[in-house]
Amino acid sequence: MAPGSSVFKEVLESHLMSSDYETGKAKSEAKSNSTSTKSSVGLNGKNGVSSNNGVYELLGCSVCKNLMYPPIHQCPNGHTLCCHCKVEVHNICPSCHHELGNIRCLALEKVAESLELPCRYQSLGCHDIFPYYTKLKHEQNCGFRPYNCPYAGSECSVMGDIPTLVAHLKDDHKVDMHDGCTFNHRYVKANPHEVENATWMLTVFNSFGRHFCLHFEAFQLGSAPVYMAFLRFMGDDYEAKKFSYSLEVGANGRKLMWQGIPRSIRDSHRKVRDSQDGLIIQRNLALYFSGGERQELKLRISGRIWRED
Repeated sequence: MAPGSSVFKEVLESHLMSSDYETGKAKSEAKSNSTSTKSSVGLNGKNGVSSNNGVYELLGCSVCKNLMYPPIHQCPNGHTLCCHCKVEVHNICPSCHHELGNIRCLALEKVAESLELPCRYQSLGCHDIFPYYTKLKHEQNCGFRPYNCPYAGSECSVMGDIPTLVAHLKDDHKVDMHDGCTFNHRYVKANPHEVENATWMLTVFNSFGRHFCLHFEAFQLGSAPVYMAFLRFMGDDYEAKKFSYSLEVGANGRKLMWQGIPRSIRDSHRKVRDSQDGLIIQRNLALYFSGGERQELKLRISGRIWRED
């Protein structure tokens, strides 16, 4: 039986999703089209505006339209493209169809050194500007960059700030939303031996004015079938470290507990799962906790979220 073919239940209903753990990737960076007045900046960027030069328009790759960084290649007729697209077009210029060879456009690379550009996340609140060659490094860690949708079980390319993603999870993915810092969820599945990889419906908790995502899934750890529950924080890592959480499962006088720090949704669902940073329950033990003849999963997981002083 393929994952996704049955319906699971928790406190409210939870549906078994496909075991596609990859969240949607962000689309390629769009070509910058903003210009403004020049201002002197240092390597760390400075609040202000960018060069009103227009030359940086020439730095858009003719193939992918992203900004180019060294090595910038050109054909004998002067058409330029980035090093990634040079491979994609099999070393043939897409404009004039001449062979590209290994000609570097050193003049354009030198011109780029004089440019200062705004962060691509300027519209989201970052008003710093940067020398051309430090802009990309900044954007990879910019505190204003949008978050990927934390939903697991299907590809989702939606990105945005936290309020946008909370509304998106509720309206588009129909996830369960709960208020409070304690929870008690029950996961039920008939014929659990037939499911090797599966992701249950995400649950979101509003605690201390912040949002946390509770994940639960089945997968193979080596050759052992396991279940795993873990919490992710909807915010950055430095904020996540202000909180802790615990998870507990048990029955028949036995108990299994986990305590940790929620991971930021900057870390993908798959990365957290593969790092085993959560409550891991061997399937045989989970079925023992479920009682009966061990033919049906009836697992109750309780948890608590608290703020560290």
